[in-house]
Amino acid sequence: MTISFQSLGLSEERVKQLEKLGFEQPTDVQSQAIPELLKGKDVVGQSQTGTGKTAAFSLPLLEQIDVEDTVVQALILTPTRELAQQVTTAMKTFSHDRALKILTVCGGQPIDRQIQTLKRGVQVVVGTPGRVIDLLNRKALRLNTLRYVVLDEADEMLSMGFIDDVREILKQAPEQRQTACFSATMPRQIQDLINQFMDHPVSLKVEQPKGTPQRIEQRAYKIPRGWTKGKALKPILAVENPESALIFVRTKRTASEITQELQAAGYSADEYHGDLSQSQRERLVQRFRKSQVRLVVATDIAARGLDVQDLSHVINFDLPDNVETYIHRIGRTGRAGKTGVAISLSQPRDQNTIRQIERRLRERLNLVNIPSRAEIEAQRLEKLREELHGSLGGERMASFLPLVRELGDEYDAHAVAAAALQMIYDQSRPQWLDENWQDPPSGSPKPKPRNKRNSKPSVRSTSGDRR
Repeated sequence: MTISFQSLGLSEERVKQLEKLGFEQPTDVQSQAIPELLKGKDVVGQSQTGTGKTAAFSLPLLEQIDVEDTVVQALILTPTRELAQQVTTAMKTFSHDRALKILTVCGGQPIDRQIQTLKRGVQVVVGTPGRVIDLLNRKALRLNTLRYVVLDEADEMLSMGFIDDVREILKQAPEQRQTACFSATMPRQIQDLINQFMDHPVSLKVEQPKGTPQRIEQRAYKIPRGWTKGKALKPILAVENPESALIFVRTKRTASEITQELQAAGYSADEYHGDLSQSQRERLVQRFRKSQVRLVVATDIAARGLDVQDLSHVINFDLPDNVETYIHRIGRTGRAGKTGVAISLSQPRDQNTIRQIERRLRERLNLVNIPSRAEIEAQRLEKLREELHGSLGGERMASFLPLVRELGDEYDAHAVAAAALQMIYDQSRPQWLDENWQDPPSGSPKPKPRNKRNSKPSVRSTSGDRR
């Protein structure tokens, strides 16, 4: 029997919203957690990112929030600012009610603005433990009306030193509340937290996603200080020359901005996110599968509905918050015995994430510089050489021979061929690679150009023991 979202107890309106977003069937963690949470029970789920746990706790929570009451009713704690923003974005996508107010509270953003928003009234707060404690100490955030608490990636909060803050927050929350805790692993301190602050929780253990396919080249491009990732993406694409690529970004806004930049630069690109209608999504999937569009910029939430078997590249424009999401993303390439390429754009602040990925995969990512103009030009010449070889064996070439003979009476044949190649080369120059283009700083290993899918690069196994 096929399980549907409606059979889990979600409202008809919520199910229709999920259908618009391309959610057809619940994942394992959603099938187990949603009915229990709708019954009002505490839930402990051992689940990695990539299994759909955000929807597992968000959907039942949204069903029970009173949007007419602007007091804080739900608190979701996450280990990082990025994950907090991701959860907020997901919940807003899942909700169809504009009266629902969700506030992200975390460091790196003006606290005064967050305080003002709290004063105006919000129903859901998503944040990191440190900023939540700060707001509690300032009496700007009060938990006396709290009905729901979610601990997302509890073991990560432990490893980052937030466990005492989490414990203090739970002490200030009302005893009569519903609590959900999701964690990839269950170390003793997390188990102690569950025993102390949760009421006879239902325990769920979800089958984890499979490990990474083994035929994937992985490399991380270092983004120089002062450079935007959008600027760096163009020379990377020029050298990588993907036949088809899924570019992962964190937000719908970034998806739109990067798509516009790529289209303006002459790339065949489109965006894929939750704001698209069902018909728009279906059209884009068909165009992508038929190679009518080469680059699709997508958020993690939307990308679940974009299943394309023959991807040459996966590009992490924004690195994910944890390793399992990274594995889930790059597993979309390198299928059916083919070699795929996984590219990550790495800024200085991403070093910790890169190290986590390397520890999990038990290998180092190939860290390379942004390609220089010389490397880009060399790649373009190589591509032109390949195209020329293909044309020399074509039937249409014969129709141009009379013109070549005519020009040969006046010019050297080599000069005629060179002039023709120069015209083709100049006309194919990327719009962004003008005379004002400045090369990135040099100093680290260069990427190896890769033109053909049937080339035989060095491929490392990305399999490894799951943590």
